[in-house]
Amino acid sequence: MAVGLERRERVAVVSVDRPPLNVLDLETLRELDRALASAAREPSLDVVVLRGAGERAFSAGVDVRDHVKEKVPEMLETVHGVIRRLWSLPQVTLAAVRGLCLGGGCELAMACDLVIASEDSVFATPEIDVGCYPPVALACFSALIGYRRAAEMILTGRRFSAREAHAMGLVSRVYPPAELGSGLEALLTELLEKSSAVLRITLKGLRELSQRDFSAALRRAEEIYRDDLLRTRDVEEGVQAFLEKRKPRWTHG
Repeated sequence: MAVGLERRERVAVVSVDRPPLNVLDLETLRELDRALASAAREPSLDVVVLRGAGERAFSAGVDVRDHVKEKVPEMLETVHGVIRRLWSLPQVTLAAVRGLCLGGGCELAMACDLVIASEDSVFATPEIDVGCYPPVALACFSALIGYRRAAEMILTGRRFSAREAHAMGLVSRVYPPAELGSGLEALLTELLEKSSAVLRITLKGLRELSQRDFSAALRRAEEIYRDDLLRTRDVEEGVQAFLEKRKPRWTHG
């Protein structure tokens, strides 16, 4: 099992443990979806914490081998099923990030209500470098951090430090690496001091009002991926170049 679920009082901690970088293959994503579904069914839980095991990565993203053309429909359905699951959980969701938070891993963290990070964390959506794009980021990052910042992240694929991500609005709080655990506990204490009933009702309203266009936007991002992107030659070249550990030879078509 690559995904663990630990319950303690009103908190569930969901951990992705797939060393060395917690890359998300399809089976790991299915396990993650099952863990989140299990947490959703427990009325005694008020917060779900999502984390990556170890110190090197929250997650380095979705396995590039699952980006090949024949796997893309299943990959999109599986990844976005987890994202939609996170959006629909009745509990507050909190991503605790340490290390690399890339691609689908970054999208996963950003689908949480709150994100805390250690100062040594790195955030990026580098899909453009392997000839594709991050559909969830396309659907919601402009609303989350503004069009210019979203465009820079998605079109350049460059890496942002935790401090940069905090300044952009991607991250709620940043801590020195040794203090991430205590920072998490402090935030959990703040949340658990609230009324469980009021917390859930407020969260419902917050999500509905801020995400009213997200579902339609994500569907459209998926359509463009399948109908336009997959018809290019470069989408195959990018994935193949990554797997062969060489620079892509773009034909621009």
